[in-house]
Amino acid sequence: MDVTQTTERGAEGTPTDQRRGATASPRPRRDPGRIHRAWFVAAVAFVTIIGGAAFASMPGLLIEPLHAEFDWSRGTIGFAVSVNLALYGLTAPFAAALMDRFGIRRVVAIALTIISIGSLLTVWMTAAWQLIMCWGLLVGLGSGSMALAFAATVTNRWFVARRGLVTGILTAAGASGQLVFLPLLSWLVEHHGWRPASITVALTAIAVVPFVWLLLRDHPADVGLPAYGAPEFVPKPAPMHGAAGRAVKVLFKAARTGPFWLLAGTFAICGASTNGLVKTHFVPAAHDHGMPMTAAASLLAVIGVFDVVGTIASGWFTDRFEARRLLAVYYALRGVSLIFLPMLMAPTVHPPMVFFIVFYGLDWVATVPPTIALCREYYGEDSAIVFGWVFASHQVGAALVAFLGGVARDTFGSYDVVWYASGALCAAAALMALVIRRRPQLPLKVSPSPA
Repeated sequence: MDVTQTTERGAEGTPTDQRRGATASPRPRRDPGRIHRAWFVAAVAFVTIIGGAAFASMPGLLIEPLHAEFDWSRGTIGFAVSVNLALYGLTAPFAAALMDRFGIRRVVAIALTIISIGSLLTVWMTAAWQLIMCWGLLVGLGSGSMALAFAATVTNRWFVARRGLVTGILTAAGASGQLVFLPLLSWLVEHHGWRPASITVALTAIAVVPFVWLLLRDHPADVGLPAYGAPEFVPKPAPMHGAAGRAVKVLFKAARTGPFWLLAGTFAICGASTNGLVKTHFVPAAHDHGMPMTAAASLLAVIGVFDVVGTIASGWFTDRFEARRLLAVYYALRGVSLIFLPMLMAPTVHPPMVFFIVFYGLDWVATVPPTIALCREYYGEDSAIVFGWVFASHQVGAALVAFLGGVARDTFGSYDVVWYASGALCAAAALMALVIRRRPQLPLKVSPSPA
């Protein structure tokens, strides 16, 4: 049976949606002999996130080439990356509200187009401010509009049962995109320069747009079905106006609760220790120790392989175990691995480094499914937007470390102090996760899982 309680009923279009008013919907259809349409929507979302993830593979590959060609400091380049990462997070809650207003399909298609334009324009840049505008502003805004809030929205609308598993699968899509594109992009950068790599990102993002427009659907009612695992059909809710106002209102409401700040704090450390640190600075750090860029990028791609396994497994665990304890374990293990990383850096790939890559990959974004589950537990129908704000803190943490990591490298001549500091922060995040108190449970109806 599904252990996801109906505290999330408002998010699934139950009585809360009916109070708002619902649009006319097709007559519900039930065919137990066919695969539920929700799984096809999840597949489309998975492929879409993979296509959009191409741009996320680039920041760590740009630092050395741009430093060599334009003589920009690593701190300056890191600042552009930090703007990208910050906007990637800060856009997410507004994007979730825009999806409620205009639909998932329109928002994601426009976001992919913006990513393509921003990446393509970098080919003609000659000044650092252009990097900040193109890669930081445009790509940051576009990518933030189809970040993890997109995955949370799809999961909330289309699934009642198997939410943890689907969250894990969609979260893993970003890692799969890294796996597919990172080796190719690093090869392009090393053999042909960074411009062909930027063009590849632009073409990949725009190529996904027709796929999204033709195959993605906004709500189960659009095809006359109940959500997967829902006991009954629910009409599609009317579009919600005032997307920006709603996002801010939800923020102020959630900010009055303790769990929001604890979740935001732990997720900020999550972003600092993944996107901000490893994804941005691992390749140049390994290159500092004599490792070829292609080899270092391939190690990041291997992280992507095991990230898929770890995140899907985390979604499965989240359906069955206490989310707070899972978060504490994930952060503690990540902190230990980062403290040992400086001792593993070498010119060649050796077994201890491979062990780190596998271990760290399993933990990379395993924190996402339990964090989304806790948002649903506390914030119900507003959980996608609340998670958008929590994810914003993730990206702010990533942005700070992307910038400070470059400054530390310029100042100390190595990244060692950043690895140690991030390990200590992860230990703090583990303690913060344990402090989140369990919400008192009311007697609730439990929905049976489909066969």
